[in-house]
Amino acid sequence: MTLANQEAEHRIGPHMLLSWYDRDRDFESPQHASECHENSAIPGYVDYALYRGATLRIDFQQGRFVFFYLPVDL
Repeated sequence: MTLANQEAEHRIGPHMLLSWYDRDRDFESPQHASECHENSAIPGYVDYALYRGATLRIDFQQGRFVFFYLPVDL
């Protein structure tokens, strides 16, 4: 997560982490976001982020860790 946050800072400046997924532990944030998407091609954590305006996706090792960010104007 530290590397993803650093990359987001480099690419979009001030930012907010909207959602993420850890495939090794099969854990997502926000928790249970995918429960409503069991029959959907789009995972819940992806839909959650896109619906809230995420503009940056950082993906490590082909989906092992995925992070979605929104730029924040201060």
